[in-house]
Amino acid sequence: MGLTLIEKIIAKNIGVASVKPGQIVTVGVDRVMIHDIFIPFVAEKFEEMGFTKIWDPDKVVLIYDHLVPTSAVEDVRHFKIGDAFASKYGLSHVHRSDGICHQLMTEAGYAKPGNIVFGTDSHTTTYGCVGCFSSGIGYTEMASILGTGELWIRVPETIKVVIDGQLPANVSAKDVILTLIGDLRADGATYKVIEMSGSTVDAMSVASRMTISNMAIEAGAKACLFRPDQKTCDYSHVDLQDVDWLYADEDADYDEVMIYNAEDLEPVCACPSQVDNIHPVAELEGTELDQVFIGSCTNGRLEDLEVAAAILKGKKVAVKTIITPASRKIYLDAIKSGAIATLAEAGCIITHPGCGLCCGRAGGILSDGEKVLATNNRNFLGRMGTSKVGIYLGSPATAATSAIEGRITLPLLCCR
Repeated sequence: MGLTLIEKIIAKNIGVASVKPGQIVTVGVDRVMIHDIFIPFVAEKFEEMGFTKIWDPDKVVLIYDHLVPTSAVEDVRHFKIGDAFASKYGLSHVHRSDGICHQLMTEAGYAKPGNIVFGTDSHTTTYGCVGCFSSGIGYTEMASILGTGELWIRVPETIKVVIDGQLPANVSAKDVILTLIGDLRADGATYKVIEMSGSTVDAMSVASRMTISNMAIEAGAKACLFRPDQKTCDYSHVDLQDVDWLYADEDADYDEVMIYNAEDLEPVCACPSQVDNIHPVAELEGTELDQVFIGSCTNGRLEDLEVAAAILKGKKVAVKTIITPASRKIYLDAIKSGAIATLAEAGCIITHPGCGLCCGRAGGILSDGEKVLATNNRNFLGRMGTSKVGIYLGSPATAATSAIEGRITLPLLCCR
């Protein structure tokens, strides 16, 4: 019996020919990511465990993104503890408001094809876009890794998703993953790996693949993996021949196989207040909005900003529309491409790169009875303001089109 993609990554990491789902193994960790919210707890637990040095400071990345710029006095405590920890233990990879952790981990080359990476955030699954086994963990597990460089895991089962054909002009990767979550439900992939394949997936940009791997956790997935190709290698600055082992065998054993025809997919939204409450945008048209948000580690990349700019060019937004690039690099690239100027001319509010409104932090939170259409990954009660805010999740194309009308509106195209 052949191996799935996750089984190959784990087997290579521990130096064996094969592994099977359910098997308990201890893996060597290639990189870890800690963000500002969790660093105080990681630091405390690390020293409580009695460690006096980090197994490899070069493999640790500390990123300030959720709490920048600060919106509460107690946020400063996280920065002070983080800075002290980095200084004490010799951390050199510290990013201070350079962007969202999940964007930076692949953009800066920390997470590469075939790696095993853990982070103190559930959306660490994002790095699967480049064929990296990445998953979120808690601060106790992170402290343990910092001291040992290892973590035990259970080899996950795999759900294979096959999508073939060409997506309709107004359908994007966000619509794909929302549809998949709606079909799997919020717990349908719990502790399983989603392995993406098919001609539609092959045609996607790395940025679009990131959108899918980012939101796989919303179906409970342990990871979401894409086989690396030349686009991956160009993005990750690796040679294709060095990662040509990263593929699933034809006779691999899957827990489930889900097959889609791209032409059958349509623009969808996740409706309040669960990510698996999926409905076609066509059914939601006319729903009045108070705000639109385009950004986050799900849809704050250059292609997302350019889609929004193409739709908004020469038009004006009818509601408050907040644009948050996923990283400083993306912000600068969007300036160079003209997207930022177009969005500003349309009346959008453009913020510093970071998590911002996605986690209900700096700028844009809403109040009772208000509705927002956002491109981020969660619409739980209280996520972006009070528990009486209605959060709809959609693609950048749906968000930009709806911003013009002030109500949920079906996009005519994604302008890809």
